[in-house]
Amino acid sequence: MALSKIDLANQVENQLPQSLVADNVNFRNIIINGDMSIAQRGTSVSGITNADGDVFVNDRFCWSESGSMTSTFTMSQDTDVPSGQGFAKSLKLECTATDTPAAAERIRIETRFEGQNLQYLKKGTSSAESWTLSFWVKSNKTGTYIVNFRDEDNTRIVSKAYTINSASTWEKKTITVAPDTTDPFDNDNGHSLTIAWILSAGSSLQSGSLADVWQDYDNANYANGQLNFADTIGNEIYITGVQLEAGTTASDFEFLPFDVNLRRCERYYQLIDIANGNTQSTTKITFNVPYRTETRATPSVSQTAVFKITNYYSVDYTQSSVNYNIVASRATNRAAETEADNFSGLTGSGTPYGLIPNEGGKIILSSEL
Repeated sequence: MALSKIDLANQVENQLPQSLVADNVNFRNIIINGDMSIAQRGTSVSGITNADGDVFVNDRFCWSESGSMTSTFTMSQDTDVPSGQGFAKSLKLECTATDTPAAAERIRIETRFEGQNLQYLKKGTSSAESWTLSFWVKSNKTGTYIVNFRDEDNTRIVSKAYTINSASTWEKKTITVAPDTTDPFDNDNGHSLTIAWILSAGSSLQSGSLADVWQDYDNANYANGQLNFADTIGNEIYITGVQLEAGTTASDFEFLPFDVNLRRCERYYQLIDIANGNTQSTTKITFNVPYRTETRATPSVSQTAVFKITNYYSVDYTQSSVNYNIVASRATNRAAETEADNFSGLTGSGTPYGLIPNEGGKIILSSEL
């Protein structure tokens, strides 16, 4: 009796190693840019310290802090990676000035998620899934570190300890989080989950018992056992190959094509270096900014540097006293209209002009979580 196509497929699948079957699941990795290959903002930022807010180099991963610490850091996209694993880039953080954290101070590297991308985990239901986080890490400072998972919709956390055993050696870490049947994530484009690699945490954040099962947030249970990464100038940590997936085991890292990875990052941040516009008066040009990727939400619109304003029908418009700053006037998550003001002597209303890069000028669209 001949097998049907479905029976034949099932028979073939049952004969394959389960690791290969799992690796055939597309987009199983909830992390975006886990291979650290995308860095749209540049490859290094130095002097990162208190009150700098969220600082990004590698897309979707930011340095963040709480408190008034005096430590400073340099964050960069690096080429130091675990050998033979297929990675080309890593995130590097180096301590350049020290600090002992006060009671509630903390330093961490974070990545954040929309609730609508987490629904298949079924959190907050009787069918809730376990999660497994895996990543490669290397540091000259050995000891105990904490990874914290924070449910932003319901103020619940789970924290897990891992150990860097050997100095300056790449190690793969795997952390499994048991299901949480309490409180689902919101099904929208808002900030529902944060994963934080803790680097420093004050005494009030370590005075209880580590929250290694899901529970309501309590400072005391946040990071018990966490070492102080900021205690010595020259401490450095590298991370790459970050993967979060449903289930209790870690599968091989899911590599995506560069262009696919870039588009996923551009949902939250993208750079535009060309736009078309028309004069509205002798002092103002309005430009229509074409997005390459629909953004998560209506973005903030800013710029990295000045632009050259080019008249399509004549020479470049170059007037040294002109303010080239781009002022956002109207934007959605699909398109924006910006204005360049404070010109003088432009051609009458309706004349076409364009933006082209000058001195690194780019329009920034940001809709980070």
